[in-house]
Amino acid sequence: MTKNAAPAPASPAEILDPSGGANQVRVRAYNERLVMSLVRRHGSLSKAEIARRSGLSAQTVTVIMRALEAEGLLMRGAPMRGKVGQPSVPMLLNPDAVYSFGLKIGRRSADLVMMDFVGGIRRQVRRTYAYPMPGPLLSFVEEGLAELEAMITPAERARITGFGVAAPFELWSWASEVGAPQEDMDQWRGVDLEAEIVRRVSYPVMLQNDATSACAAELVFGLGPQYPDFLYLFIGSFIGGGVVLNSALFTGRTGTAGAIGPLPVQGRNGETVQLLKIASIYRLENLLREHGIDPSPLWYSPDGWVDFGAPLDIWIEDMAAALAQAVVASASVIDFSAVVIDGGFPGWVRARVVAETRAAIDRLDLQGVTLPEIVEGAVGSSARSIGGASLPLFSRYLPDQNVLFKELA
Repeated sequence: MTKNAAPAPASPAEILDPSGGANQVRVRAYNERLVMSLVRRHGSLSKAEIARRSGLSAQTVTVIMRALEAEGLLMRGAPMRGKVGQPSVPMLLNPDAVYSFGLKIGRRSADLVMMDFVGGIRRQVRRTYAYPMPGPLLSFVEEGLAELEAMITPAERARITGFGVAAPFELWSWASEVGAPQEDMDQWRGVDLEAEIVRRVSYPVMLQNDATSACAAELVFGLGPQYPDFLYLFIGSFIGGGVVLNSALFTGRTGTAGAIGPLPVQGRNGETVQLLKIASIYRLENLLREHGIDPSPLWYSPDGWVDFGAPLDIWIEDMAAALAQAVVASASVIDFSAVVIDGGFPGWVRARVVAETRAAIDRLDLQGVTLPEIVEGAVGSSARSIGGASLPLFSRYLPDQNVLFKELA
């Protein structure tokens, strides 16, 4: 550098490096997201409660809450009177503050939803198919999005924050199990799904594995606040899962942590098979066909199943035995506080699966194993859609997953 020359300006990489220090703007943004995360977890909180749980000063919390209320992100609840002093005013997240679109891609169906700020599905379109193909699926993205956008007002559309996609990784895998020609499913090998969707929508796009997305939905909108560490199992066409440790989603080195489908278990006849070959809806589909029953109603409405009788009984019994083995194996490695079971079926089916899994666990050798609670998921059959729609919200309005539920005692 020559004498008296002005120093070179810092590069964008140097300014935006997340490992560097935080200036006042970044600290304020972080604190705002922290406040919203606390309110989301507890449903509603007063200024004093937020200050106590966050460790921020009362003055800082007041400034933040005023700003968030002015932006429409927070809204006032009914004042609560105590024995002395002024009434406490709880603050809640405003459901209409922000919306997002979420796309769930399944082996038999796709769902496109519009979700509000607190996880409520406002509008939804659905498409069923024998198996997913790139061309028809991308056409559904364009047509379904146009259909949803036609239903909303310009003001609602202005509050859309992004488009999240929950899809299985390696869609070409296990084609034979769902009766799909391998040559057709191999077309997915050359498809950059995220890039293809980016070209078709006008919103920021984020993509995540479908079971991982469902686990994230359970973490934030379901039972997450009750259990700091849990294994999440979602039974769709194929079973998938997710892992939560220290109240944060753990995806692992390759993003596949909790992908429990390949776990080896013992089947009805004593043979060792992958868990997904027993604990997946495609197995029930095959059982229905063997009993001369049309399986297509399984995919029309996940919450509209009827009692299929013997095939359903066989499926649940076999699945519960396999899930019990998976639970014990997982609990032997990580001391989970709970195993959360959900799936693309009605609540009464989920209740039977959980009850029979508990019973099957009691028949196993549990010496040296500390069992977690086995509980039903709270989000339900739409967990993957909600998880997809949550991706843009989490990215923009949560500080980061490792601080999501941290607060002072």
